[in-house]
Amino acid sequence: MTVTVLIADDQAVVRAGLAMLVDSQSGLEVVGQAADGLQAVRLAAELVPDVVLMDIRMPLMDGLQATRRITSRDGGARTRVVILTTYDLDEYVFDALRAGARGFLLKHAPPEELLRGIHAAVDGGALLVPTVTIRLIEAFTACRPRPVRRPPALALLTPREHEVFDLVVAGRTNSEISRTLAIAETTVKTHIGHVLAKLSLRDRVHAVIFAYEHGLVAPSPPPR
Repeated sequence: MTVTVLIADDQAVVRAGLAMLVDSQSGLEVVGQAADGLQAVRLAAELVPDVVLMDIRMPLMDGLQATRRITSRDGGARTRVVILTTYDLDEYVFDALRAGARGFLLKHAPPEELLRGIHAAVDGGALLVPTVTIRLIEAFTACRPRPVRRPPALALLTPREHEVFDLVVAGRTNSEISRTLAIAETTVKTHIGHVLAKLSLRDRVHAVIFAYEHGLVAPSPPPR
């Protein structure tokens, strides 16, 4: 099955480079390109791509607003938005994840990481890069009010589900969780599905956000 991709970025050279990378891969196809947020929303509605690679700062409508509009149609079930960012846009990334994005990619990331992010979104997950994603969420939840008590929904998790949840929050992949707990990857996926359902979370990214917002992980000082 071919995975269709819409690229939204106001820089033509960036769009061209991403399109060349995506189209060079078997099973991936660029079906459209947008130079601003409004065009991204319109093309997403017309083309219904599997994934939108979304820049943050664009004219007419920024990537954050465009992400909200696209994901609000069906909760992001059909078209998944993956944010393209650079370090100086970190504050917007957190809000984009809250708006329904399925993760984010750094524009200067290696090609294989960009492709991995696309496939992760299609598979219903999200690209969680421990060295970047966790640091971002730590930095931008550190200034938010910390809850006084643990959320009641945590009591619904079994001991094994708690272990899996903690490893997801730590940014571990399914294969890493499998090795750590000495269980099959299919079992890991089952446990993650149960955790997300019991905590009413959309995906792994929101599991991490949930942990930081509810004080389950103590944020470290933002990087200098």
